[in-house]
Amino acid sequence: MFEPAVLAQILWTGLATSSHMVLFTIAFALVLKVVKLWNFAQAGMMAIAFYAMYAGVNQFGWPTLPSVGFGLALTLAATLALERFGFRVLRARRSSSLLFFIFTLVCSEFAAYALTLIFGTEPAPLFERILSPVRIVAGIAVSDWDLLALGVTIGLATALALYLRFSSDGRCLVAVSDNAELAELYGISAKRAYLIAFALASVLVCAGMYLYGTRTAVIPTAPLQLMIFAVIATLLGGMGSVLGAAIAAVTLSLLQSYSILIVPSKWQGMILYVFLFVTILFFPSGAHPMRLLRRFGLRRG
Repeated sequence: MFEPAVLAQILWTGLATSSHMVLFTIAFALVLKVVKLWNFAQAGMMAIAFYAMYAGVNQFGWPTLPSVGFGLALTLAATLALERFGFRVLRARRSSSLLFFIFTLVCSEFAAYALTLIFGTEPAPLFERILSPVRIVAGIAVSDWDLLALGVTIGLATALALYLRFSSDGRCLVAVSDNAELAELYGISAKRAYLIAFALASVLVCAGMYLYGTRTAVIPTAPLQLMIFAVIATLLGGMGSVLGAAIAAVTLSLLQSYSILIVPSKWQGMILYVFLFVTILFFPSGAHPMRLLRRFGLRRG
């Protein structure tokens, strides 16, 4: 039987380490909801965000805040250019969804290849020290990084929810996500909504890569692996539900964290792929409670 203190520590650590994955998932789910695009180019944007911040800190010698600003600026520029000169052109040509999908993968692979040529393949953390001070609170080890990660994630998620709920641009995003053609009839620009959605996703991606890069070393192809998690969480949360995707991301992170109690370390890398196969085969439209009850024959009448 496992000690309560161990279970509590895993819970806290799992919540903290889920932070950047939640941000990546929200960014992916938001673009899918508004733009109706499986944006695997986000992996390339994640790599650009990290290496721009890395260059600012380690090559230009800038303080943290200007380096993060530089990373955000380059990520925004790359993302908006991709929308303006890539996706918009494909839409004008009425390209198939498969072509969009292939285009995003190619963009992601190209970004990883270019960054590999520039920065090499050696893993690199954002800062030389990736350990942060730790204090014991009620028997649980709580690091400064944990508090920063949770604070940034909760703050950005709350800000996004308030933005979508109360701002005029946010309501326009919701309208376009529901029906872009109808929104256009009411004078709402779908093109502007797409740009805003990509800009918001860039902010989330940059924040997530900052947290991830201060926790572990990164290589140019690492974001491609992180994208698998975001896709699984988006599928489980129900396509079109940003909140559902975020909740699924936290749940998956906790499942991975607790799996160390029963799954040997050498098999840990397989867990995410098991989740992917199970999600695609059994929950392609999301793990909704009523659907689960019907699936297992537990719903009456």
